[in-house]
Amino acid sequence: MKVIVNGSCGHMGRILTGIIEQTDDMEVIAGVAPSGEDGAYTSLDEYAGEADIVIDFSHHAGTEALMNYCTKRKLPVIVATTGQTDEERAMIEAASKEIPVFFSANMSVGVALVAKIAKEITRAFGDCDIELVEAHHNRKIDAPSGTALMLARGIQEERPELEIHCGRSGKQKREKNEIGVQSVRMGNIVGMHEVMFGTNNQTITIKHEAHDRALFADGAVAAARFLVKQPAGLYTMDDYLG
Repeated sequence: MKVIVNGSCGHMGRILTGIIEQTDDMEVIAGVAPSGEDGAYTSLDEYAGEADIVIDFSHHAGTEALMNYCTKRKLPVIVATTGQTDEERAMIEAASKEIPVFFSANMSVGVALVAKIAKEITRAFGDCDIELVEAHHNRKIDAPSGTALMLARGIQEERPELEIHCGRSGKQKREKNEIGVQSVRMGNIVGMHEVMFGTNNQTITIKHEAHDRALFADGAVAAARFLVKQPAGLYTMDDYLG
């Protein structure tokens, strides 16, 4: 499988490239990064050679260029960036009508399992209070994390009346129909997501901690092997697990 890595000179792009180089069935055929380091192309349009898939670990601001390139060339694409605006998400959904698109706020299989379990708990405890805490390194720009929002939106699918409430301060009691989301930024934390479900007499907590960013690259590689076999459509980790 010939892979274009978009964002190849970033931290995750370098990790992904290293992992692909150790596989027998995949190779990085082109790297793309604005800096042009390590022989990378400075834009996707500069590469017109053979490819089977694009894996994107760049920045959500490049969504339009990424979707245009992949739809023009009919290439499946893994979108592993976060922080997309509503307009950018609409671009991804539109492209998925023409090509296979794998879009996940978190490429970890473990996080996907947490999301699935969270929905099951929500169904079982219909009127419980739900709070979510996420923690990341002090260089992360977006808050709350894309993964936290993914988990919260999954819970909303089971309880549509809930509203996502980011941060908490002042003198006001918690509203019943809230999903509280709190963000922590410190040190070099790779990623932690904890979802708490509370009733008057019990609490259930599920938690995922990432210890090495390589797990996200491993997930992207697994997703790529899955996606190249799929028809046009929008796919997530739920589809992969299914």
